[in-house]
Amino acid sequence: MTKLFRPSLLALALAGLAASTTLAGDADQFLGRWALTIPGGGAGWLGVTKENGYYDASLLWGGGSVVPVASVCFENNTLYVTRVREVKRKDANGKVIRIHQVAEVITAKVDGDNMKLVEINPHENGEGMNHDEFTGKRIPDVPPAPDLNKVKFGDSITLFNGKDLTGWKLTDPNAKNGWFVQDGLLVNDPKQEPGKHENYGNLRTEQEFEDFNLTLEANLAKDGNSGIYLRGIDEIQVADTYGHPLDSHNMGALYSRITPSEAAEKPAGEWQSFDITLVDRHVTVILNGKKIIDNQPVLGCTGGALWSDQFRPGPLYLQGDHTGIKYRNIVLKPVAK
Repeated sequence: MTKLFRPSLLALALAGLAASTTLAGDADQFLGRWALTIPGGGAGWLGVTKENGYYDASLLWGGGSVVPVASVCFENNTLYVTRVREVKRKDANGKVIRIHQVAEVITAKVDGDNMKLVEINPHENGEGMNHDEFTGKRIPDVPPAPDLNKVKFGDSITLFNGKDLTGWKLTDPNAKNGWFVQDGLLVNDPKQEPGKHENYGNLRTEQEFEDFNLTLEANLAKDGNSGIYLRGIDEIQVADTYGHPLDSHNMGALYSRITPSEAAEKPAGEWQSFDITLVDRHVTVILNGKKIIDNQPVLGCTGGALWSDQFRPGPLYLQGDHTGIKYRNIVLKPVAK
């Protein structure tokens, strides 16, 4: 008989154990937002909240979106978080014969503004578990929104010269490079052969920046998907979402974090303009002349971030591992100190 992890039973067991041993004050030390360096060195994020006497948490694990966890509970100054993933069981011919759920458990302890965590990850066949240690750091509260009318910017920096890739490099030097210059445009063409999948690279500036204003134009084909990463960690989505309902994964969104206030994207194949300002962990996005994010707080990194530290200077990077895209007129003005 195959033994399966049942997330609901695991969560109830942990919650029952915690109820008799944990005081609210012990649990409250975990409240807030945490920048994680997950196993393998990738960027992650954990947010723990309390509302009406109940605790909840959301998690970003490397790529993808910020998502709610399955459960949160506490025991002996330890946070227990469960998250659930699907496992596809296949026969000898590779056909999926069953899909079931496996619960991963993350434990965490806090020492001031530092967090030590362990990911307990069951093997897919049910035989054993990995125990991987990693770390987190408390993210300070976001300051009040800056008065952008009083912010002074330095001289404009033209990041793309329209001739070659001078000043740019891949974020992963081992990835395949689909980027080139054609007719004065910065082009990505990640061609894939049938039955194969090549790992194409993201393109970043060699320079790194703190706060800034960025303007550029993008042109993508139908169903195209790219992204503009601010300081290497916060993705402004670039995708063919014309005609879609408002969503935090649409064109101009801060990916999975901030939904545009209105749909300002154009149909695929047309040039679209971005005017993006990042100051004091607040972002403003003007898409095609319409302000769709107005000086909103950035609570943490997004999926695909180079690291999770919001205070570290970083590059502008353009996502190139999804579909083809064209960029032009990439100009950045740093905030003057």
